Amino acid sequence: MSTLYITTEDTVLRKADERLKVTKQKETLIDVPLLKVSSVVMFGRVSVTPDAMQSLLERQIDLCYLTAYGKYIGRMQPTLSGNILVRKAQFRAAESPHHCLKLSQGFIKGKLGNMRVQLVRQAREEQEGSARWHALDGAITRIKLAEGALARAKDVAQSRGYEGEASASYFAVFDELIKQERFTFEKRLKRPPTDPVNAMLSFGYALLANDLHSAINIVGLDPYVGYLHADRHGKPSLALDLMEEFRALVVDSVVLTIINKRMVAPDDFDRQLGGICMMKEAARRTFLRQYEERKLTEFRHPIFNYKMTYRQSFEMQTRILAKTLKGEIEEYVPLLTK
Repeated sequence: MSTLYITTEDTVLRKADERLKVTKQKETLIDVPLLKVSSVVMFGRVSVTPDAMQSLLERQIDLCYLTAYGKYIGRMQPTLSGNILVRKAQFRAAESPHHCLKLSQGFIKGKLGNMRVQLVRQAREEQEGSARWHALDGAITRIKLAEGALARAKDVAQSRGYEGEASASYFAVFDELIKQERFTFEKRLKRPPTDPVNAMLSFGYALLANDLHSAINIVGLDPYVGYLHADRHGKPSLALDLMEEFRALVVDSVVLTIINKRMVAPDDFDRQLGGICMMKEAARRTFLRQYEERKLTEFRHPIFNYKMTYRQSFEMQTRILAKTLKGEIEEYVPLLTK
């Protein structure tokens, strides 16, 4: 099972027997069995027939709406899991400064550890003592210092500060990870992304947040009640919390693979009014294919010591959080790679 991405605008998603079809006028663009679809993500102007929508909801398949630029709009999702006990525990923890701090530290620990590993792997390929090696080594050291300080944080605000310092160090050397000379990266720009690398990072993070949102819904937690990210109307704070440890593991890895293997070129991006940079259709399809491949990549889970895909680990980490909230596990353990 995998995600069905509908990127062509002015299309219609229909149900025919036990299959999903995407049509444009009289032409069928996609025809897949319902059994092979775990979620549907639609970009821009895409319509869904009532019959298709009902079938998706009956089969517990999320339907996510993004703009043509990849910005999250909203979602149709099945009935939330009936596990009210875990949501009560979630709400109680959200009112406790102590629990918010401990959980936030867990999410940030995962993020910082995986960013550091990303840089360590690259540093091993560089000649020791070279300028590139020194830049990477300096960032690795600063991230380690932030990791040590994080363990001594007294509140969530302080934890966020250490996370911000480590992220700044990581992105300050992100350009050192890019091996295609036609792409450069100066700094992380989110609103709006104004260069190809930032455009792909933002696009990937939107997809990742959607995947964690789905995992949260499966487990029965409330995606809008988080611990690290501040509460705001319509903001899926818990999905943003849980995705932190997967940013470098999944999205950053995909972006670097696409660039360094020359799957995209600068001409594959458009500049819009307001300085927004976005992928053209072909580049976006390339990104989606690589993103799905990354999610289906198997690895050995460091805690459970058996193989799983990154997609499966989204739900696994959410279940670990649920057990932590219910008191079955002493503290949240993030997914850390070596």
